[in-house]
Amino acid sequence: MSVLPDLHLHYVQTCQNLSQPENPFIARVLKEADKNDEITTKGITLKLAGNNHLEPVPRVTDDDLGVLASVLGQAAFVTGLDLAYNLLTDAGAKIMATILQSNQSLVHLRMTGNKIGNQGGLFFASMLKINSALEKLDLGDCDVGPQCLTATAIALTQNKSLKAINLNRPLLSSQQEETTVHIARMLRSNSSLVELHLGKHEMKNFGVERLCEALYENSSLRYLDLSCNNIICDGVEFLGELLRRNRSLEILDLGANRIEDVGAICLSQALATRNRTLQALSVVSNNITGQGLVALAQAMHSNMALTHIYIWGNKIDRSTCVAFSELMTVGRLELGCTDVAPYEVDGEVLLAEQSHGLAKHRYWSPRCAAVAPGAANASLEIVPISEYL
Repeated sequence: MSVLPDLHLHYVQTCQNLSQPENPFIARVLKEADKNDEITTKGITLKLAGNNHLEPVPRVTDDDLGVLASVLGQAAFVTGLDLAYNLLTDAGAKIMATILQSNQSLVHLRMTGNKIGNQGGLFFASMLKINSALEKLDLGDCDVGPQCLTATAIALTQNKSLKAINLNRPLLSSQQEETTVHIARMLRSNSSLVELHLGKHEMKNFGVERLCEALYENSSLRYLDLSCNNIICDGVEFLGELLRRNRSLEILDLGANRIEDVGAICLSQALATRNRTLQALSVVSNNITGQGLVALAQAMHSNMALTHIYIWGNKIDRSTCVAFSELMTVGRLELGCTDVAPYEVDGEVLLAEQSHGLAKHRYWSPRCAAVAPGAANASLEIVPISEYL
């Protein structure tokens, strides 16, 4: 690392040698990286995401990635690679997985939103059995299937370095509950994983029960994302018992399920009486009425560990407005730690939505600096693992 290769020059020369047209987006990012004074001290992340709404860019293809792979082979100071929302397929996945079998400098890789299918996912699963440096892997919103999820779960029983993985929105069929069983088995033995995203897995109560049983024995996982599944109040009973017994979980995302009042009350009872480790809870869009929302607000009065709560998208009534306004008035709930803000009209307290959340950096970025990064991405302050996940 004492002599830094010229990333841009290497890229241009490799394109010429392979008769591959230059991608101007990649060329510009590499030029900027060459000017980075912190390369040798902190390492750099090459941000090549294709979904920049402020500046449309030519998206990275499998052929582009083949050239970039040669550049990465000479750049030990590149510690992160963001390739989200490009035009990569299984062929691109194979290129990246092959690189990571020997690369010991890359610690986070973001592939979300690419057309990577089951075969591409299997390449990454095989890589995880060999690689001992990668800490964060994002395969969310790809098209991986049940075989990939099962293979990844098996690989993570052996892998001791990965700390965070995003497996949101795979393509599943009738085997979805079987994949959850494999992931649950992995959690019984894995002691390195800190953050796990299982959104849009079509998970039902059976899958939730299997996960909770495994997490009774797991003391490393701190962030569990079960958003956008099919979890109803019966499944929340298992989560309530988990909160009573688990001593490591700090963030629980249940957004866009259907836990309703019964589920919200179940969670509030666990939080009010036994749990003192959970710091953030999202129950956004869960068909909860004032009864359940007020119960959660009351739980915060007795549970001082819970500092962040997100409730928008439910059936917010007058009692909810009063309960959450009171939490903020007495200083129990900070304005930047929730997605609602109180205001008053004709003497009546109401709640307005705020653009705050657990991890909006995964899918949204403001066009101006109107929203504080900590408010929009609270999970990074609580469990700062997934900055590039």
